Amino acid sequence: MGIETVVLLVDQLCLNSLLKMSWKELYTGMEKGSFRQSRPAGDDKLNRLFDIDCEAEILDWMDNVDVSPDSNVKTALQEISEGDEGVLKLMQWASPGEWSSWEARTYLYLDVALDREIVNQQDLYSHSTWEDVIEKLSGIPEDEFAQKVCLDWMDRRKELGETLDEKQDPKIIPTYEAHDRTSRLLVHTITKWEQEDSIIGVVGREHMDAEKWGHGENNVLKILNS
Repeated sequence: MGIETVVLLVDQLCLNSLLKMSWKELYTGMEKGSFRQSRPAGDDKLNRLFDIDCEAEILDWMDNVDVSPDSNVKTALQEISEGDEGVLKLMQWASPGEWSSWEARTYLYLDVALDREIVNQQDLYSHSTWEDVIEKLSGIPEDEFAQKVCLDWMDRRKELGETLDEKQDPKIIPTYEAHDRTSRLLVHTITKWEQEDSIIGVVGREHMDAEKWGHGENNVLKILNS
């Protein structure tokens, strides 16, 4: 398993409501499961942490930072060095779902989407790259993009002299299906991000520092300090 690229969709209204609470109110609500009805509905096509798992992660994190129970959540997060991590965890609660892909495969999807080569990791996660991805993919037919991705993947295999015969390589069909599914979901995610007013997209990477997640106004630190 490789490192994954993630596009985390976040409901801003839900996130803001959490940031306005007192530390004690947030902790007690997560502990008792009181916020489950107000958590954004999960997107049927995307994955996210189950309520109980997300609550546990937030509570574990809160247990390990020193904050007064009466403090406002956002103010408290601004005053501690780990505040960006807290915001990202609250974003996961406020998320209807996320798109994820092995980073090595994300290069393929963005190469096809932008009709150019993504040259390195910096390019892959740059603000300008994802602005272009939104422009190219938002609202287009999912099957159109998936077909382009799969054809490009097959062409690359041919150029490398690798077989496309499933009898010789039993992984051909599962890999094709994975590319088809993941590229469709990328279009779905980008479209939801662009077309739903309360939803923002936060681009990140497994093991990336929380402060580096998101671009521009959607950057974790920008949201924390706004």
